[in-house]
Amino acid sequence: MAKQNKNALIVFARDPIIGRVKTRLNPFLDLQTTCELYTCFLSDTLDTVTAVESVDCFVGIYPSSISGYFEQLDKSLSISIFIQEGKDLGERMKSTFSARFAEGYEQVIIIGADSPSLPLAYIRQAFSSKQDVVLGPSVDGGYYLIGMREKLTNLFDGVTWGGDTVLEATRCKLESNGVSLELLPVWYDVDRSDDLIFLKTHLELMTAVGHKEGAATQKFLSTLSF
Repeated sequence: MAKQNKNALIVFARDPIIGRVKTRLNPFLDLQTTCELYTCFLSDTLDTVTAVESVDCFVGIYPSSISGYFEQLDKSLSISIFIQEGKDLGERMKSTFSARFAEGYEQVIIIGADSPSLPLAYIRQAFSSKQDVVLGPSVDGGYYLIGMREKLTNLFDGVTWGGDTVLEATRCKLESNGVSLELLPVWYDVDRSDDLIFLKTHLELMTAVGHKEGAATQKFLSTLSF
C-alpha cells in the first residue's frame, strides 16, 4: 500500500493459532477459548488504530502468518501487513522502525495487541508529542506503546526483553543519549488470569459510561464465567 500520511501506526501481533497465543492464561482458560479471546483483542486493537486520524496503519505479525486471520481483514480498513523480523523483541522493533523511516515516515509508533481497553486518546496524545521519544508505561514494568521521530533505533540495543526492567533500561538509555522523552499515562497489558479478571470488570465499567474501546472483548468475556 502506498504511503499516504507522514505518520505510521503499527500493531505488533501474534498470529492467532490455538496453543500459540496468551499461553500464560492456560489452564485458567482452555486453549480454544484463549485463542478466541486473542482474536477479540486483535479486533478491538485494530478498531482503535484505524480510528486514529492521518496515519498509515500496519500490522507486524509474529512469527508468521498462517492462520489466515490477517488476510481476511476488511480491505476498507487500509491496513498493511508484514512479518516481524529479528531474533528478539528489540531487534524486531528496531527493524520495523528502520523500515518505516526508510519509507519516509516522520513519526512512527508501535503498540501491542495485549491492551484491548487502551484509550484511543492515549494514541492521539502520542502522535501530538513534540519529544524525540514517547513511551506508554505498563504496570508490569514494560511499555504498551513506543513512538519516535528520526532514526533513534539504537535505543533497542542491549535491553533485556520480557522482564520488569524494560522501562527503566529504556529510560536510562534515553538519558545517556540526551534524547527527550514524553510519558503517557500508565496502562496495563493482559497476560495472566488476574489481569483478565480485572479486564472483565474494567470493560464492563468502560462500556457503562460510553467508552467504545474493547467492545468485542467485553462481549466475549460476558459469555464466560470465572
